[in-house]
Amino acid sequence: MSTFLYCIQRGLINLKKNMLFSIASAATIAACVFLFCLFFAVVVNVRNIAYRAETTIGISVFFEKDATAADKEAFRDAVMEHGGVREMNYLSADEAWESFKSDYFGENAEELSAAFADDNPLAESDSYEIFLNNIEDQEAEVEFIRSFDIVREVNYANVVVRALNQINTVIAAVSVTMIVILFAISVFLISNTINLAAHFRKRENEIMRLIGATNGMIRAPFVVEGTFIGFIGAAIPLAFMGYIYRSTEVYLAERISASGQIGALSEIAKLLPFELIYPIMVAAGAILGVGMGFVVSFITIRKHLKV
Repeated sequence: MSTFLYCIQRGLINLKKNMLFSIASAATIAACVFLFCLFFAVVVNVRNIAYRAETTIGISVFFEKDATAADKEAFRDAVMEHGGVREMNYLSADEAWESFKSDYFGENAEELSAAFADDNPLAESDSYEIFLNNIEDQEAEVEFIRSFDIVREVNYANVVVRALNQINTVIAAVSVTMIVILFAISVFLISNTINLAAHFRKRENEIMRLIGATNGMIRAPFVVEGTFIGFIGAAIPLAFMGYIYRSTEVYLAERISASGQIGALSEIAKLLPFELIYPIMVAAGAILGVGMGFVVSFITIRKHLKV
């Protein structure tokens, strides 16, 4: 216990002596961890939106007036056999009209639709709703569907698909680049901090070796110093990121509720729950920050010990 407390004490003393380098190292690690958490939160939420889009946004296929029930059945079989389709639902003209009244007329559906009497303004608007296994295959699937003569119109969210794919690509590229750059800077600063501390304690380390101290005993305070730097550098951005994510989640939920939007689009726009994503951030951020401080300091001090 006394040896353990000695290593902790010496590590903290080193931090105080090299305050400027320690602050710079911790700040760089904090920036690295914060950007990692920020990009992680954005990437997983964009992917979650893409997944929800796959399950809630489908391809609507409308047919020519002269298309028979047999033609539509043959169309269904061909599309299912083509592959890539998870689900295919038929929506009759009457069902389409009822859905339209519910979505656009709301509570006054019966009063507003009374003017149409028994006439269905969406007659001959029966359709198939097609849901894919992978939304990225949407363009190819739409092209195949349009090859049928009985198909009059195809509605699909091509803009959403392109946007999600582009956002994922850009975020991945930017996040990897920024994290690698900050990681390299963090390694450089921590290494310099440990080198400086080892230089100031060179004489003391030589004396400790002469009286029988092991390499582990000499190395431990420097490793403690690097680990503390990594811990501080991880704790601050994790706390800050937790506050930002929770506030953003609440704000978006309130905005959606205030706007009165309901249905698929509002569900797609929701962020992943804080309770689900934040523990992963904490674990990954702690491993990144503390691990960086520990590993870099451990490797750096080995050079001075010549082991």
